Amino acid sequence: MTEKRVALVTGGSRGIGAAIVKQLAKDGLHVVAMARNVDKLAEVVAAVTADGGTAEPLACDIADGKALAAAIEGIADKHGRLDVLVNNAGITKDGLILRMDDSDFDDVINTNLKSAFVAIRTAARSIMRSKTGRIVNISSVSGVAGNAGQANYAASKAGLIGLSKSVAKELAGKGVTCNVVAPGFITTDMTDVLNDKIKDTVKQVIPLRRFGEAKEIAAAVSFLASEGASYITGQVLVVDGGMVM
Repeated sequence: MTEKRVALVTGGSRGIGAAIVKQLAKDGLHVVAMARNVDKLAEVVAAVTADGGTAEPLACDIADGKALAAAIEGIADKHGRLDVLVNNAGITKDGLILRMDDSDFDDVINTNLKSAFVAIRTAARSIMRSKTGRIVNISSVSGVAGNAGQANYAASKAGLIGLSKSVAKELAGKGVTCNVVAPGFITTDMTDVLNDKIKDTVKQVIPLRRFGEAKEIAAAVSFLASEGASYITGQVLVVDGGMVM
């Protein structure tokens, strides 16, 4: 049995997910970084190792529910424990609702919301055995306030909030907490594609007048996964520079 607390981070190969992997490893956890891109996962794990932490890659397409469940069961079997689950992986397929195909809606819901349900259902028994069981789901300000052109994405992220609150109530008796971090505009590959004019326009509606950094989301996850957050559950921590307050 692994002596360190063990965490699983989905979508752990880049951006916010990679920052979460690195931060939790820095906090002293052994982190399983899950994603489809094996090469990117290897880079993240190498960075963790170079920084003195421990992590391992786990290639999996989270949209494949059976593969995801099997992968999570494998973690518990290998390490004898799973203490922290961070559902971070997600996709976008933006478009106005009048032009959105069923497949665009279904794909986003399946990847962003159903995968979190499958992961929580599969990991729950292991997490309940932990004295410091933590589930942190990464939503979005789109799930809090909605966003034109993102009916599918906003629905998936709003669904994560409802899922999290229900799980928080179901697992509280076992000492497991379940919370949500809802990022605003964060500097990642997804925002890098925006041109400077759009970025400047967006910054005008953010009171702090800047995009956030992936490490700032990781810091929020780190806190919610810590002993210091043991009396916090069913909450949504919005990290958005004040944009939707």
